[in-house]
Amino acid sequence: MTIDHQISPWFTKSTASPAQERVIQRICSQIAPAGTTVNVSDLPLGGVQIWTDGDAGTWSLYQRMARELRLAGWHAEAGTDRLMVLGWSAEALSYRVLVLDAALAGRLADYDLTSFMAVTVATRLLQEGLAAERVVPEVEARLREELRWPGRLADLAGLERTATLEPLRHRLAQIAGLEARVRDRCAEHLSLAGRVATSVTGGKPPPRIGFPRLTAGLATGLSERLVAASVPNQATAPPHALLSPSDAGALT
Repeated sequence: MTIDHQISPWFTKSTASPAQERVIQRICSQIAPAGTTVNVSDLPLGGVQIWTDGDAGTWSLYQRMARELRLAGWHAEAGTDRLMVLGWSAEALSYRVLVLDAALAGRLADYDLTSFMAVTVATRLLQEGLAAERVVPEVEARLREELRWPGRLADLAGLERTATLEPLRHRLAQIAGLEARVRDRCAEHLSLAGRVATSVTGGKPPPRIGFPRLTAGLATGLSERLVAASVPNQATAPPHALLSPSDAGALT
């Protein structure tokens, strides 16, 4: 495979900026076991290499790192002793567009599930004896983890994504627009979860913000769930499967 970014249709090799190295290291460090040092350095012909100290640097670990970096749009190659990131990949960027579109049409369009989760989690936390003032932040934290995208977008903070090839520049611009929509949608879900959890704990929710995608049917269903959650000793039906970050797929 050629390393000349003016010829290759697959990816571009370029010198990594300090911000890019920090973002790559941040993403890989979250995947590595706790206490593992993740090292990043430039490659002579462009891109960066990543490796870990000690026995943690296994092939399977580098494969997981490569998968997350490809989701961000990079061409990543995992070896037995290190991982190489060689620049933006047209294929990986196209896949990111599909994933963002799927998230907007899938999990991030399901406000009903968010309200249901907020009711059930808040109710469970209260039954477990958690102080009411700690319930809302905990519900929001769990939903942020379940949505996954708030963390994924935060991982790319400070990274200026540019390319020399015009098709890649257009794709990066398309991704920036989709990410802005995903970020706004996540904020709506977190705000909704906070309002629902506040109602469950007996507090007064903050002023409602506009959710153009919320339907009258959802509002009615949410009211019914809030009433059910407030009835003593009445079990609240669990939502569809509550996904943990390890179970949630890339397309959710």
